[in-house]
Amino acid sequence: MFLRLAERSLLNRKGSVILTVLAMSVSVFVLLGVEHMREQTKESFRGTVSGVDLIVGARTGSLNLLLYSVFRMGSPTNNIDWNSYQQIASSSKVAWAIPISLGDSHKGFRVMGTTTDYFKHFSYGKKYSLQFSEGKPFDGVFDVVLGSKVAKKLDYSLGDRIVLAHGLGQTSFSLHDDRPFRVVGILEATGTPVDQAVHVSLQGIEAIHIDWTQGVKMPGSKITTEQLLAQELTPKSITAFMLGLTSSMATFRVQRDINQYRKEPLTAILPGVALAELWQMMGVMENTLRLVSSLVFIAALLGLSAMMLASIREREHEIHLLRVVGASPVFIFLLIEMEAMLISLVSILIGAGSLYSALLLAEGFLSSSFGLHIGTSILSETNLMFMGLVVVATLLAAALPSFFAYKTAKSG
Repeated sequence: MFLRLAERSLLNRKGSVILTVLAMSVSVFVLLGVEHMREQTKESFRGTVSGVDLIVGARTGSLNLLLYSVFRMGSPTNNIDWNSYQQIASSSKVAWAIPISLGDSHKGFRVMGTTTDYFKHFSYGKKYSLQFSEGKPFDGVFDVVLGSKVAKKLDYSLGDRIVLAHGLGQTSFSLHDDRPFRVVGILEATGTPVDQAVHVSLQGIEAIHIDWTQGVKMPGSKITTEQLLAQELTPKSITAFMLGLTSSMATFRVQRDINQYRKEPLTAILPGVALAELWQMMGVMENTLRLVSSLVFIAALLGLSAMMLASIREREHEIHLLRVVGASPVFIFLLIEMEAMLISLVSILIGAGSLYSALLLAEGFLSSSFGLHIGTSILSETNLMFMGLVVVATLLAAALPSFFAYKTAKSG
């Protein structure tokens, strides 16, 4: 009876109640949506690289090494001697190694020299391996594999010829136009920096620089492609490399051995630790999003309180009738609180349902267009806690109009 009475009371004022429910639903949608996107983005960020036990580069800070080796941002302090890489990679504790050579670009996108082990062992997210939407890994010296964003933005397809540029500028006048590469593969979207990379073999990097010195092509060089391919194109140095170890128990020991490597100063970092450190630096943006969603919710609560407060005067006759039939002032107080709870529960259902539907509809688009893998499971522990807080906050916001109703009932 109590619930039925609250329901009938709300239906009698359905115009203002509907507007209040819509405002509350929007606030719930924003509140849960921001939190869900924040959690998914954080998980995606941490999954930029997975399955890699150590990343090794020349002696530098952990964040700098992470930025240029994984996110292709910034520049390395130095290169690593190829013999050092081979010695560390041949250790019995190392299951696989992925060398990385940076320094060139193509129309603003970074070029990464590596081996085919990159396509076999590199993973992201929850250990998702790289997949090809078209083509296959590079095989020849002048083969190239494109990230999904590179292929889409520059409108490349299999068989197209591309020319790499020396250096990292958006526009470069030092082109390797005498040795173009052929597109043999295009990767599926991953939502990671892989999508914005141009992948070639280490031999390809060596081949285009064989007649260059200190960033300038030597004049008069007339090495033909046939002569070039006949040479041993072993790199002298690389930028960094990733390691997968035979046992995770050996991670810290191998890291210490690399950090104490005597032939040259090296730094080995745990990518998970470095990613967590980098995410902490982005805490201001994270807190700003939470603040905005909280303010939207508070505004909706104030609207609810104002609507219910304004209705108290209109309901003086109703309150008087309830008192005549024996309702106590406490009953009136609880009736207003019950109405507020019903409004909050309906708003949560509409807001959460709308968020789920929006994510379901946009899931494929976000994945194919932006490489963002946003899940539709919005009932996380944090969001459930927020739903509970919405109900409690609504009851608190309705306390003032409930108190006025209580006073009206008592005086009547």
